[in-house]
Amino acid sequence: MSKLPIIGISIGDINSISVEVILKTLQDNRILNYCTPLVYGSPKTISFWKKQLNLAELNFHQIQTLDQLHPKKNNLKIVWDEEVDIKPGEANETGGKYAFKSLAVATKDLVDGNIHALVTGPVNKNSIVVPDRKFAGHTEYIAEECGGSPLMILASQELKVALVTGHIPINEISKQLSKEAIVSKIRLFANSLRSDFGIGKPKIAVLGLNPHAGDGGLLGKEEIELIIPAVETVQQENSCILFGPFPADGFFGAGMHHQYDGVLAMYHDQGLIPFKAAAFMDGVNITAGLPVVRTSPDHGTAFAIAGKNEANPASFRNAIYAALDILRKRNIHKEITHEPLPMTPFKRERFRIDF
Repeated sequence: MSKLPIIGISIGDINSISVEVILKTLQDNRILNYCTPLVYGSPKTISFWKKQLNLAELNFHQIQTLDQLHPKKNNLKIVWDEEVDIKPGEANETGGKYAFKSLAVATKDLVDGNIHALVTGPVNKNSIVVPDRKFAGHTEYIAEECGGSPLMILASQELKVALVTGHIPINEISKQLSKEAIVSKIRLFANSLRSDFGIGKPKIAVLGLNPHAGDGGLLGKEEIELIIPAVETVQQENSCILFGPFPADGFFGAGMHHQYDGVLAMYHDQGLIPFKAAAFMDGVNITAGLPVVRTSPDHGTAFAIAGKNEANPASFRNAIYAALDILRKRNIHKEITHEPLPMTPFKRERFRIDF
């Protein structure tokens, strides 16, 4: 068994750029100095894409069970071995079927503690059909399987953005917001910044929901009734340095995000549009608030360029590095917070040093 972290990789939609960015990432053998990669998929699918991308020299150690894992090679856990009709650039049921097969097995290994972290390849949610439930996305599925309260964070060197609401329609956002929900997301975000990013007392900016952050109630009451009370509640806990709500356009337009360790957005596009404008192809999607580590690239399936050998693997590579960083920082955080010594008042002379 590997002494380095085992990083599971779900293969994503096999008709998209997902396999391409995975293979381009793993063709650099230097990654084996930091982790043992384990792709969940099929030898025939990998062979198809190796030929498509002219990567004949990239090899995988194929395994059926994790005790066969090779610590100094790229590993492939065989989830299926049948012939599959791969059609690069086409969103169809086949892509969704095998994306979910890979994800389900990888998630089980993650939850069972057989791998240390999971990096998920992009999928098309509309192509995935899951028995007895709706597939809303990786974040929601993994949270259902392992428990916990998920928080979506987009992270780069320049900016870290978390979301109060995720993949829901715009007309549902206000209905999903509550003081309790916002308080919960602030706490999860602050805890992740401490444990996953090593920031002792994070400084967080909270965005408003409405234009001009409601303009004193003229453009909406959510700031007055929900967001401000939530901010005040967490401020009293003294667990982080918290400011807001800020008008989102002026906040990012003035570059104020550089002054904060993290930014909490109320909904998906409010946070992701400025993030991707600043860090597209370099950023990483992180699921915080769970007992497991899961990351992914900050881009989607990009069917338009699938099979053209044009996909940039930078974000996927960064997703692996982010998973490794989070594992390391969680271990450090666990060590320094485990059974801390209680503060005991000492007499002043006990600190005296005589020369």
